[in-house]
Amino acid sequence: MTNALVIAPQWIGDAVMTEPLLRRLHARGERLTVGALPWVAPVYRAMPQVADVIEFPFAHGGLQFKARRSLAKRIEGQFDRAYVLPNSLKSALLPFLASIPERIGYLGEARVGLLTHRLRNPKDKPPMVAFYSALSGETGLEADRPQLRIDAAEMAPTLKELGLRQGGYVVFAPGAEFGPAKRWPARHFSELAARLALPVVLLGSGKEALLCDEIAAPVNASQPGKCLSLAGKTSLPQALALIAASHATISNDSGLMHVAAALGVPQVAIFGSSSPLHTPPLNDRASVLWLKNDPAYQPPLDCSPCFQRECPLGHMRCLNDIGAGRVLAALG
Repeated sequence: MTNALVIAPQWIGDAVMTEPLLRRLHARGERLTVGALPWVAPVYRAMPQVADVIEFPFAHGGLQFKARRSLAKRIEGQFDRAYVLPNSLKSALLPFLASIPERIGYLGEARVGLLTHRLRNPKDKPPMVAFYSALSGETGLEADRPQLRIDAAEMAPTLKELGLRQGGYVVFAPGAEFGPAKRWPARHFSELAARLALPVVLLGSGKEALLCDEIAAPVNASQPGKCLSLAGKTSLPQALALIAASHATISNDSGLMHVAAALGVPQVAIFGSSSPLHTPPLNDRASVLWLKNDPAYQPPLDCSPCFQRECPLGHMRCLNDIGAGRVLAALG
């Protein structure tokens, strides 16, 4: 059996989209250990094909050479192969320092000497699942869809603690790490919450707590207790459980969108500055709203997708013009 170390990306959405690669590697007999930053590690624990997860002690940013060298000494001799999923120099450093014989990844950031098997980066933006799965060296990558598994027994403690029942609420994930040009307006989320028959659970990071509170406040003023704002108040495993047990999930193009897709829950994914051609929710139960590909929307959005953090034209038509009624209709 080949013992393989997988160096994980640092963002939740990217982590989800690596699952088909790991499934392929496991199916051909590789025993997988994933090295991941703590905030991403729970995603890999929801992948049955992962045998072990090492939580990296590295802070965000910086080379942190001493810490990487120390960890490399501890794992030296344990792995036959490494898959380096991020394109950074620092991500390729650990397998090199640990003297792992085969080190596979994409070219980038002067990594020629650190990797033994190097793929060229594609010129265009391919679907991210195919981008990661190409590291397996296999073909037929387009058909793969990420899959996460949360058992009912794993959901139960979180639901009991919060007084929720499975399928009895809708999750909103209104944040997007990249910037405001990916975020559907708070007022639209509030209007949608007020019109839904089920209560709403709002999820996000601590940085998104004010946004979630802004959405919840006007709804709770007229319908007390309709919205439960949990941004920054749950662990990632709890957030995964809440999404898995939800009736449906509404989100922007974000990490939690990909979590909902991989869990197979009904969802509506709202796209603005980014493109579902590049990072779609790979889920048969997903509805994607993107005005760029809507022939009925006039005038056409020639500026989309801009992939900018903030709208360069200042109007945010791509998101402002998607009304709550349209999302409600997409929910069915």
